[in-house]
Amino acid sequence: MVRARARARGSPCLGRDQRGLRPMTVRFIHTADWQLGMTRHFLSLEAQARFTQARIDGIRTIGNVAREEGASFVVVAGDVFESNQLEPRTVRRTIEALRDIPVPVYLLPGNHDPLDASTIYRSPTFVEHKPEHVIVLDDSSKRQVAPGVEVLGAPWLSKRVVKDLVQAAIAELRPADSAARVLVAHGVPRDPLAGENPAAIDLDFVEAAIAERRIAYLALGDRHSTTPLGSSGAIWYSGTPEPTAHDESDAGNVLVVEIDDGHVSKVEPRRVGTWTFREEAFELDSEAGVDTLANWLDACPAKDRCAVRLKLYGTISLSTDAQLQELLDRNRDVFGALEIVGSAAALVVRPDDDDFADLQLTGFVDRAVDELRGAATRTGPDQQKARDALGLLIRLLQSKGGQA
Repeated sequence: MVRARARARGSPCLGRDQRGLRPMTVRFIHTADWQLGMTRHFLSLEAQARFTQARIDGIRTIGNVAREEGASFVVVAGDVFESNQLEPRTVRRTIEALRDIPVPVYLLPGNHDPLDASTIYRSPTFVEHKPEHVIVLDDSSKRQVAPGVEVLGAPWLSKRVVKDLVQAAIAELRPADSAARVLVAHGVPRDPLAGENPAAIDLDFVEAAIAERRIAYLALGDRHSTTPLGSSGAIWYSGTPEPTAHDESDAGNVLVVEIDDGHVSKVEPRRVGTWTFREEAFELDSEAGVDTLANWLDACPAKDRCAVRLKLYGTISLSTDAQLQELLDRNRDVFGALEIVGSAAALVVRPDDDDFADLQLTGFVDRAVDELRGAATRTGPDQQKARDALGLLIRLLQSKGGQA
């Protein structure tokens, strides 16, 4: 993390006579990958509504951060929308939230919402209702935010890009006399091990441009986890402000960036996300294992905005499995999502005598259980069905006091 040599409060663009800083300190918010309109297959309809609302609420939270930090503008480095084919309602709700951001907001079209023939940025809903302080970076021209402060973009014009858009945007720039020139882009860095990708960003070229003062900071989008690149401290992925998946290592942030006399003096992540994605493995060889899982689930905060994936393994009895299924059913009602992942063979359920000792089975039920127990121990297509039936029977009988 780059720390401020001197941190200014109050006006976002400060001169020497105001705070004793070097000329032109500018502070702004870097965010990306809002992907408004995103759906997740593992969310129920009710949980999806909460997830959608959280992403809209996140826009207003970013506005609050900008206000608290005295930021002079906000840049959104691509993928503002999940796609160019969204309901007008999503666009209208986005625009209403953008009205609450108190400073200029620069939106970059990314690979999810490129500036192609169907672009959402030229739709009647967006064009007619967009606030004046919201600016689409639809080309690489320099836009002056304040005296000596410029923003330019490297927008995606189609879903398939065949050149390094960052290099193309920088190529004609001369060393800046201004204190701050921010380039907003979207994409992945060049990686020799990943094969040829003509759209990949040449970080060596960018670092040279920063050293030559052609740009002061490269604000990137695409990677959903907050990540610095290069050695200058001036190239960052902000990550998505609301987490979207279990494999994101540091999502849910925006970056507060400060440029002092043309050099980055601070990049500070600010936590704004409200959803969490958690994945854990549990060995369930006894009732104690189920108790451990129950305690872990109970300790999860904000369950209604928490998506959980569980990997369960071991060998348990039918009675223990009945407790497990009741625990999972109860928690599915309160968590944003609760999934069991991994191999189905990792958790083995085997009926034993203790499962039926206290159930007081008689007559037809007793004979049926004997047949199911035999099928449950024999390898074949009916094995799992028999185990499921026995497990359901145990749960029903336990709920009725063990009488049959």
